Amino acid sequence: MKSLIVAFFSGIVLFGATGAPSALAQSSWPTKPIRIIAPTVSSSFTDLAARIIASELTQQLGQQVIVELRPGGGTTIGAALVAKSPADGYTLLITENSFTVTPATYPNLSYDPVKDFIHLTIVGVAPTILWARPDLPVKSLKELVALAHDRPGMLTFASGGHGTTSHLAAELFFDKTKMKVVHVPFKGVGASMMEVIAGRVDFGGSSIATPIPHIQAGRLRPLAMTGRARNPLLPDVPTFAEAGYPDYDAPIWWGVVMPAGTPEMIVTRLHKEIVSAVNKPRLKEFFASRGAPVQTNTPAEFTRIVESEIRMWKDLILRTGIKVE
Repeated sequence: MKSLIVAFFSGIVLFGATGAPSALAQSSWPTKPIRIIAPTVSSSFTDLAARIIASELTQQLGQQVIVELRPGGGTTIGAALVAKSPADGYTLLITENSFTVTPATYPNLSYDPVKDFIHLTIVGVAPTILWARPDLPVKSLKELVALAHDRPGMLTFASGGHGTTSHLAAELFFDKTKMKVVHVPFKGVGASMMEVIAGRVDFGGSSIATPIPHIQAGRLRPLAMTGRARNPLLPDVPTFAEAGYPDYDAPIWWGVVMPAGTPEMIVTRLHKEIVSAVNKPRLKEFFASRGAPVQTNTPAEFTRIVESEIRMWKDLILRTGIKVE
């Protein structure tokens, strides 16, 4: 009986030495600065979104939230860093559709985008828009498709790089419409857009935010954009559905993920804080002004989107034989 009592109280002491501090650490989180890894270059929309979110979270959490840029490898360098970070709530990743593209384009990824992360929430969604050089003899998406069919393999399409979202979103449309065009990759959407403006490439595609000034100045001709309704920033540009292609949709989203295994208490708190942050008027205006209005969801909903898109991109590459090296 005495040994049972000793064992009982020993268990209490052991729990107090291990379980209690862990629970205490979770309940008092955060106690030090938090990092948001942005796997892109400076001044990209991902970088800017990370910084404005970090600024708001710093105020809400009472701890500094800093942004670190880790570009390269089609965003895989930054994602790998976060996947291998401690699951303690102090390292986050802000990413976009490239997160679901890379499993199809990088067969030897060092991480699993589904199993190695908790998908906290999407924060904004922007339509994909196709644009052409003004002197290309087309004024609508239907005319572009017809021209591509008349001149198979002669039209050129500019993207932000092999295997990027802008590349595969376009390839998805080419696959649906049986267009045969020449893909011309560049280092970033900005560079691809400049080549179209210069007339060296026929057309390109991106999220709506990048080309708006050039469209408004007449340097690019918009053809169509994804989404259920027209975007207020470019109200004269029809949706793909209005242009005659209702079954095509490839929106660009931005979201926040963190290492798998992070305690549920911290996941719940972070989700609540991020949703609150992006719904503040200042942040809603920031996202809306760049054509990516704030949208949020639950971790379970975000995970389903990630899984669905990974299957879609893998199927596209397998079916079409797209080369993304």
